[in-house]
Amino acid sequence: MLGIPWFVWLAVAGVTSAMIGIHWDISWHKSIGRDTFWTPAHLAIQLCGVIAGITCGYLILWTTFARKSARAVVARAASVQVLGFRGPLGAFITAWGGFTMITSAPFDDWWHSAYGLDVRILSPPHAVLAIGIFGVELGTMVLVASQMNRETEPKVKARLRMMFAYVASMVLIAAMVLVLEFTGRIFLHSAIAYRIIALLAPVTLAMAPRATRMKWGSTAVAGMYTVFVLAMEWILPLFPAQPKLGPVLHEVTQFIPNGFPLLLIVPALAMDWLRPRITRWPNWRQALVMGSCFLAALLVVEWPFATFLQSEGARNWVFGSHYLEYFAGPKGYAATYRFIRYEKTTAEFVTGMAGALACGFAGSWLGLVRGEWMSHVRR
Repeated sequence: MLGIPWFVWLAVAGVTSAMIGIHWDISWHKSIGRDTFWTPAHLAIQLCGVIAGITCGYLILWTTFARKSARAVVARAASVQVLGFRGPLGAFITAWGGFTMITSAPFDDWWHSAYGLDVRILSPPHAVLAIGIFGVELGTMVLVASQMNRETEPKVKARLRMMFAYVASMVLIAAMVLVLEFTGRIFLHSAIAYRIIALLAPVTLAMAPRATRMKWGSTAVAGMYTVFVLAMEWILPLFPAQPKLGPVLHEVTQFIPNGFPLLLIVPALAMDWLRPRITRWPNWRQALVMGSCFLAALLVVEWPFATFLQSEGARNWVFGSHYLEYFAGPKGYAATYRFIRYEKTTAEFVTGMAGALACGFAGSWLGLVRGEWMSHVRR
């Protein structure tokens, strides 16, 4: 389809299913509680592992055992060998990620049977699931990158670049989901939120344009992230939901979304504007400037916007600040629209922001290095 192999489309579809399922699942926990493993949200997540395992498993077996047709010769030439099997590098990574995701399912079911309801996103079984999802996403990016780097037809290459940016946006979404507990609106006047965001987001925002050579690659990734999270923010509450676990501290009649997206589009625009002006610098200098630019731009827009999210003007379906999970206490920070002061003193806050600057540098440097590697992958 459009010159892009079928297995790439299926891998991208799997990644998309996982991201929809994750947002849906967290909303399910907030609105209904974990009533059973066999919820549609869980099935959407695990569908990613099934698609990844079957698709890439077949691709590896076909590349290894196919007869010596012209197509098989070309496939083997663009493959690597692992334990006697041959296939694209991305296929091996994706298949491993899919297997890890499927392994997490019985672990998660046992965990809930033994310990009851999760109170944190990163419980041990969820951590295993997250590792598997990132494995599938990384493998899919490598699959797309290898096709992109070998492609000679300009139109197909352009489509593959956009597909790579799309998968990178799914990576960004997954990373931001992992840290939702520290980046919600009540944390956005604390250094901890900006330290975590600065560590994770620049990795993907710096990687995508380096890998694809897209002029506005960071903006494309952040834009897709924003559209996806906004869609989940606006679609989920359209469906009814009622808590099945207690205690119910807040009445819920609809699915509770996961909050308005972070304004990453602004620092992404700043990074794209800055990039051509420093492209000849060594990676560490580029990362230092980009990380500082990212943090400064994020603070300029997110800090005042967080104040708005706590105001009455944001308590509507557009911004969603009025949505509260069923276990939200009436005197809690979210229900009373107060900020958590995670850092107890000014010195702690300043130190935390200095750490955020260092995280921005580290994340940007890692993104540049990963992007450069991705730009050369051909197998």
